[in-house]
Order: sequence, then C-alpha cells, then structure tokens
Amino acid sequence: MGRLGALLLRGDERVMDAGCGTGRVTAELLNWFPRGQIVAVDLSANMLGQAREFLSGRFRDQVRFVNADLQQLPFRGSFDGVFSTAVFHWAKDHKRLFANLYAALCPGGWLVAQCGGGPNLKHVRERARKWQGTGRYREFFANWAEPWEYADDATTAARLRDAGFVDIRTWLEDATFSMENRAEYREFLKTVILRTNLEQITNPELREEFLDMLVDEAVQEGAFRLDYWRLNIEAKKGIGSLGQRVIG
Repeated sequence: MGRLGALLLRGDERVMDAGCGTGRVTAELLNWFPRGQIVAVDLSANMLGQAREFLSGRFRDQVRFVNADLQQLPFRGSFDGVFSTAVFHWAKDHKRLFANLYAALCPGGWLVAQCGGGPNLKHVRERARKWQGTGRYREFFANWAEPWEYADDATTAARLRDAGFVDIRTWLEDATFSMENRAEYREFLKTVILRTNLEQITNPELREEFLDMLVDEAVQEGAFRLDYWRLNIEAKKGIGSLGQRVIG
C-alpha cells in the first residue's frame, strides 16, 4: 500500500482492485480513496461472495463487485487506477493481462501491483518437479503444467511497453522467510504453496507421502526456508493515449 503514497491522489478516484480475494486489501484501499469508488474484481465467485460479506456493511455505496478474468476484462477507459497484490502470477498470459489492464484505464491512469516473480519459490518448486517426474507420481502429472507465471522485472517491463504503458518501473524484491517448525512448514506447503500440485495426486496415501518427502528434504537442508521473491510493478497510461490495445 505504501507505493500509493508516491502518487498524487485526490481521494475521489475510481480504482480497480484486480483480484480482490476476500476483500481485506479492498478495505485498505478505501482508506486511500475516501470519496472514491473501488471495483473489486475476482475470477472466483466464492471469493467475491466473501468480499461482499466483509465489505458491504461498511462500504456499501463505494464498492462494486465484478466476477471476471483479468485476462478478459469487460472495461474500457473506466478507471483512474488499478491496484493488485499477490494475484498477477496466477495469470498465465501476461501479454493479454497487461493489454486488458491498459484498455481498462483512462488516459493518465496508473497501475500499481505486486506479485510473485523471478526465482519465486525456486527451491520448493524444483524439489516438487523432481518427484513429480518419478515412477510413482509421473502418471498424475502427465498433462499438468505449473499454473503460475513468475516473470522477472525486465520481461515484465517489456510486456508493459508492448501493451502501451509509459513511466514503467519494475523491480524484484527478496522476501525470503523461514517457518518455525516441521508441522508449520508442512501445513503451509499443503494448503498454500503446493495445493494445486497435490490436487493432481488422487491417491490420498501417495499424496501424503509426496508431501512428507518434500518436508524431509527441507529437514535435511537444515531450514524450513521459503524463498519468496516479489515483483513490483508501477506504470501509467499516457495522457494522450486513445487506442485500446485489447487482446481478446
């Protein structure tokens, strides 16, 4: 949120929360735009329902909820700004993502976002890929691909330029941290980091065994470390921009 402080905000802007989740970040955004309107967008109808329940009592007149894919947005020249946190890496096609965000902004509008990028969770992902390719698990991952796009800063800057953005600033930030113990680390892998991987293993016993092997390897390395890397994004749509560079 601190990155918004560098912008010259009036407080009455219309802003998209791109990937609002449960609405907690949306509520924080409203502190920056007390006279504005936030359009909370999420692909998950379940998340939108939670966000609506969380926000409607306090911010009923300031928040609109839209169920949409960020790669196929229905907006054209609708927003003064787009804010997003921990979402863009779930969009596989960043070229389409940025084209749609560009089209959704008014001329002079801004984009401020943070997501996973570069070598994000490299060690955990490498260990998972190794075991996914072995005999006992290979069949479950035969047609599976990682659902993330962890782009680096230079690649992202180029994609933003191609979409039409100007005043682009992108950078990677090391956010590595360690869990306290084995149980905490195992639960975090299971419910957050490797949830989509584990869903592929339909045999419950093999699923738990797969998870235990990854945790055992972390024990052997001597740390329950998670090498998070954050990709920070700042860009603007030029004041004289009229074209809508939309990829359908």
